[in-house]
Amino acid sequence: MPSSRPPPPPPPPQPSRLTSNTNNNTNTNNRAPPPTVSPAPNTPHYILSLLIYNGHPFKDHWAFFLQPHPTTASSRGTKIHATGDVLHGSYSLVSLVVLEGIGMVSAIRVAPSASTRALNLLRTVQYTHPPSCPCHSNPNHHHHHHRTPSLADHVRRHMATPTDPSRQKEYAFEMAASSIRFGPGATKEVGMDFANMKAKRVCIVTDSNVAKLDAMKQAVEGLSREGIEFTVFDKVRVEPKDSSVKEAIAFAKPYNPDAFLAVGGGSVIDTAKLMNLYTVFPEADFLDFVNAPLGKGLPVTKALRPLIAVPTTAGTGSETTGTAIFDLVSKKAKTGIAHRNLKPTLGICDPLNTRTMPSAVHASSGLDVLCHSLESWTAIPYNERTPRPTNPINRPAYQGANPISDIFSLQALRSTVKYLPRAVKDPEDFEAQSQMLLAATLAGVGFGNAGVHLCHGMSYPISSQNPGYKHAGYDVDYAIIPHGVSVAVTAPAVFRFTAASNPDRHLAAAEVFGVDISNVKRESAGEVLGEALTDFLVKLGDQPRGLKDLGFKRGDIESLVEGTLPQKRVLDLAPNLNSELEAEKAELRGLLEASMEY
Repeated sequence: MPSSRPPPPPPPPQPSRLTSNTNNNTNTNNRAPPPTVSPAPNTPHYILSLLIYNGHPFKDHWAFFLQPHPTTASSRGTKIHATGDVLHGSYSLVSLVVLEGIGMVSAIRVAPSASTRALNLLRTVQYTHPPSCPCHSNPNHHHHHHRTPSLADHVRRHMATPTDPSRQKEYAFEMAASSIRFGPGATKEVGMDFANMKAKRVCIVTDSNVAKLDAMKQAVEGLSREGIEFTVFDKVRVEPKDSSVKEAIAFAKPYNPDAFLAVGGGSVIDTAKLMNLYTVFPEADFLDFVNAPLGKGLPVTKALRPLIAVPTTAGTGSETTGTAIFDLVSKKAKTGIAHRNLKPTLGICDPLNTRTMPSAVHASSGLDVLCHSLESWTAIPYNERTPRPTNPINRPAYQGANPISDIFSLQALRSTVKYLPRAVKDPEDFEAQSQMLLAATLAGVGFGNAGVHLCHGMSYPISSQNPGYKHAGYDVDYAIIPHGVSVAVTAPAVFRFTAASNPDRHLAAAEVFGVDISNVKRESAGEVLGEALTDFLVKLGDQPRGLKDLGFKRGDIESLVEGTLPQKRVLDLAPNLNSELEAEKAELRGLLEASMEY
């Protein structure tokens, strides 16, 4: 990138009112001719757009475009003046144009001193989509948006799933995540954290294996140093069942702690979330908060007690999310509870705590990160989800892809592809282990707000209907398909199927795996990403090559389909999936058949 400074933009004319593009009576012929911006020779230019509707910045909704800077603004554009940086950092504003029907478009030039950081950011947000105009949902508001195909069509997310036009689409998204502390040795601070919270009685939640590890020792010593009373529940089941969760809740209720500490993997953290929930709601029926349609799916209307999560695996990202998963044995289905109030108060991500993970656990946990990032990156956009909640308290935790979750999801994918093979193959590779813990947390923020879809939706019956498979490397005395394994086994088939919804995003994901996409046709995106995933799984080693290796037969597919259908929370976010029941069944059946072996 050249070091010469670009020439300054021409002085702007008096700006038009930003509301002019919502006025049908505006005479566009009286506008000044479109401005021209001449870029410096050989200097890359990029486009960043901040959507503006009805004259006001829609501050929570950003869309970004990465493409060569146009030499001439749109003929419908109006040049306006802006001061200050578009992004925090070394960026200089070149021009600012309002395009009718699109919003405000800013041309920015990356300063050479920050080129690497800036290019990484711009690549991350390259494929992010713009939200639909929220005023369309107002029946008293009338205006026309002029089409600008070169910008709008490049990023519009088409849904193959039919939608009911009478149901209002979502127009907003929310970002919720726990506070995160990351660093080797941070576990020793946990006692001070509870003291700062004025906690007096803490319930420590763990499992029988983690109870013997240094992470647990550090936690207990920290509480003891601060003189905080505590009790320990160490009977968490790896891959919890409703019965094991109820046992944990029964332990917590009479102790009535004023705070919880979870030390362990996703199973431990999820169990602690549920102990917290039902201690605050002691009279609630267990199914009251369980995701519909298996439960009532009631919102959590009160704040829960402080919960600090100390993950000892690099996979679930549960330290950042408001989701807790378990097997509902009577329904032969995996389900859970999802609400922002369940998320931990603080997640302490200490890379020293993942050094004891067996290689098999590194692999399966990392595959969960892989699918968290891919599914949230390819989920339907938040503004295509229906119905819009009548009250914000009912807005689901899983909302669809949005510009902020995209940044976390794509970076998590990059880190996983780079570091997971190293973490699995070399137990002494501390850098890889640390980066995978960070990737799990990044993916947790991404999918904890955007959601997951088909891989996870089908994984729940796969694990709950386990025909007797016990994954090597897990120190348990029962059959187990680890969550990451059950998710990844359908991934190649899933992303071949979903690619038609947004080929650009699937090609971007394939590029992360090292695929040269420069000459790949958009209609080949699914096949290319599916092959890249298959190659990655095979090279990772010791992974089942399809449902057949887990012990499933083709005769089991119908039961797996029926077990997937109740997973509405995630299926609602699945791109390309038909909403008509029989068609949906047929598509799920096809995906499971394609996942029998690869």
